[in-house]
Amino acid sequence: MNWKAVAAAVAMAGMAFGSVTAADGTHDARVALMKQIGGSAGALAAIAKGTKPYDADAVKTALTTIAATAKVFPDHFKPGTETNDEGASPKIWENMDDFKARAAKLSGDAETALAELPADSAAVGATLNTLGANCGGCHKAYRLSK
Repeated sequence: MNWKAVAAAVAMAGMAFGSVTAADGTHDARVALMKQIGGSAGALAAIAKGTKPYDADAVKTALTTIAATAKVFPDHFKPGTETNDEGASPKIWENMDDFKARAAKLSGDAETALAELPADSAAVGATLNTLGANCGGCHKAYRLSK
């Protein structure tokens, strides 16, 4: 059995499950979506650092997950859900257009990287720097400190 095909199928099933469980806009659903992005970023980081060998299929899966999840993430911050999430700043609802634009940029940058698939661990590292800057900027603006 091809382990890469199995891993890709599991990742896609996880994305589908995450979309279903995240549909209610609760704190737990938002955390689940962020964990999908974080897990994918972690997979890319392992390749960039050399702790995992370069694997084009793993890079594709991670970038696809980030692009798809970032695209739907803002949809889970509907008006009236401000009190459901102790980690999300009220600034999200005050600046929803900016919040959505930041998520769209992350998704777009992941899609661009997917189209120009990083060919080695150094290129994965450069891609991760771009994606990480998107994540960090949004977290700085819209995530409450724990």
